[in-house]
Amino acid sequence: MYTPPAYSETDTALLHRLMQEWSFATLVSSEMGAPLATHLPFLVDPGGSQGLGRLVTHLARNNPHWEALEDREVLVIFQGPHAFVSVDWYDNHLTYPTWNYGAIHARGRVKLERDPEALRALLRRFIGQFQPAETKWSFDEMPEEMTAPRLRAIVGLELDITRLDGKLKFNQDKSDTDRAGVRAALSNRAEGAETACFMSRLDRMKESAK
Repeated sequence: MYTPPAYSETDTALLHRLMQEWSFATLVSSEMGAPLATHLPFLVDPGGSQGLGRLVTHLARNNPHWEALEDREVLVIFQGPHAFVSVDWYDNHLTYPTWNYGAIHARGRVKLERDPEALRALLRRFIGQFQPAETKWSFDEMPEEMTAPRLRAIVGLELDITRLDGKLKFNQDKSDTDRAGVRAALSNRAEGAETACFMSRLDRMKESAK
């Protein structure tokens, strides 16, 4: 991922936090020179052989992508808020429009999990992580005759992250006045409010880290 120094983020703890928030990511690999991609939710665990963490997810067995993953190096792409930025929002108009966005690339080798009980534990983790607290449905209350076939219908995936690249491109190369103008304009646009909010949050995080 092309990342100018102004936009590079190397704080592993911060990247993990953002990966947890931007948890629905894209798994990319190749087979016989052809690219393969699957969109999946991921859990982020600390540790890993490089101290960069581990990613955990599962795929449907009917998805042929998993057959090309065992012990292969893959790329997982996490994407955050993004928005078009108009020159009109800058104090300095001698420049060009751009696009603000956040992206994180995680690389590593895949280990597949097929054991039904390990997959049962994995599904419990996913439900515990993503299901709203007020939801009454319970995975463990489902009849085993329904759960067992579902466990046979998925394959677990664990990725030991060996490289982690973070890019947070939110006008850090612009003046404080220009960045304030962008935040103000985006906050008043339905398609830009999330990006404006993240820009303010990023400033607070960087300030608290000093």
